[in-house]
Amino acid sequence: MATKTKRVNLNIRKGDNVRVIKGKDTGKEGKVLRTSPESNRVTVEKVNIVKKAMRPTQANPQGGISSIEAPLHASNVMLICPACKKPTRVGHRIEDGKKHRVCKKCGKDID
Repeated sequence: MATKTKRVNLNIRKGDNVRVIKGKDTGKEGKVLRTSPESNRVTVEKVNIVKKAMRPTQANPQGGISSIEAPLHASNVMLICPACKKPTRVGHRIEDGKKHRVCKKCGKDID
């Protein structure tokens, strides 16, 4: 019997700059390439590189071993505020019926 996963609202979006705070790549920074709210994971550029064996295909006739970015759990990364350039938690503010992400350190809007 399959377990039902709970969809989580991520405070991190595609294109955000983040810093890794846990794991083998602690301290590295990069841009978010993909988010997966269903599994609460994010894929960050040039972080959590793993080797993957590739079968020969028409697009890649040689096959071989390639390096790809594997997803990280969203709790292991922290958003970097574009204004103060520091890793920060994300707050929310509602203005004119729209929800805005806000930096908890400097109080400025993130997007």
